[in-house]
Amino acid sequence: MILSIAAIVGGLILLVWSADRFVDGAVGVAQFFGMSTFLIGMLVVGFGTSAPEMVVSVLSALNDTPQLALGNAYGSNIANIALILGVTALIIPVVVKKEAMKRDIPILIAMTALTVLLLLDGNVSFVDGAILLLVFVGITAFNIFTELHAKHKQKNEESDEAPAEKVSIVKSSLLLLVGLGLLIASSRMLVWGAINVAQALGVSDLLIGLTIVAVGTSLPELASSIAAARRGENDLAVGNIIGSNSFNTLVVVGIAAVITPIRAVEPEVLSRDLPIMSALTLLLFFICFPFFKSKKFKARRNKHEQFGFGRIGGALFLSLYVAYLVLLGVMTV
Repeated sequence: MILSIAAIVGGLILLVWSADRFVDGAVGVAQFFGMSTFLIGMLVVGFGTSAPEMVVSVLSALNDTPQLALGNAYGSNIANIALILGVTALIIPVVVKKEAMKRDIPILIAMTALTVLLLLDGNVSFVDGAILLLVFVGITAFNIFTELHAKHKQKNEESDEAPAEKVSIVKSSLLLLVGLGLLIASSRMLVWGAINVAQALGVSDLLIGLTIVAVGTSLPELASSIAAARRGENDLAVGNIIGSNSFNTLVVVGIAAVITPIRAVEPEVLSRDLPIMSALTLLLFFICFPFFKSKKFKARRNKHEQFGFGRIGGALFLSLYVAYLVLLGVMTV
């Protein structure tokens, strides 16, 4: 018990510390290459924090249990939007720039629609997996091209400004890699300790799975998003979620299907997880519009061409995630 409590305390401290270092590294890399923190959040933070899901996907496919990849990917996407953005918004308002509203979130919605179409026959074939991977490559290339074009367009406008402070790419890269590694390790440590303590207190395995394990798999994304938002790097926090969901939807499922085609997708995925994931993705788009927002928030949005949501939206997302966990529990019993 003492070792488990020490793992919880140590894991929590290390999680917070590594999340700050991870964000430092991501911001530094963005500054060095002159790219937006939003794109870095998508390509580096989002994909990096989804690395555990990809490992699970590959291992499950190699072990001839590719169904696990679907539940892992879609469950993670649900947690990313409902849990992570919900908790983040309760701490600090989530701000989404106009570019993300016009391009990136609609692309995420289109990815989700593609997933629904591919799963209508109840299978994810080799061809389906290849399509998902090709779409991922195409969208990544499009995002990079768009970013480079915008950077070139702004180059002349910023030529008269004072040169930006130089950033060490070596230091930033080390912070990024070390931060990511410690994020994943500390989350595993925290979950291990929490499970042991819960079992010692007589908590059922079902409740442990629906709470500690479910939340624990999203701890890297949660910690990095909160750290980014707390330091005013909202682009990084939102980019993290969009990038992670894109990676899960296209790469995690795509790789699993290419290695071992998924025959006869479980009915629960089609009737529960996929519709909930789709609904949350649509809700993310619509909740960012300034409906029922305060005058102060509207003024800030109009000035900086930003959208987003605050504590009310965060509470809504969090309550939906709790309802999802309750639904899982009811359907499992």
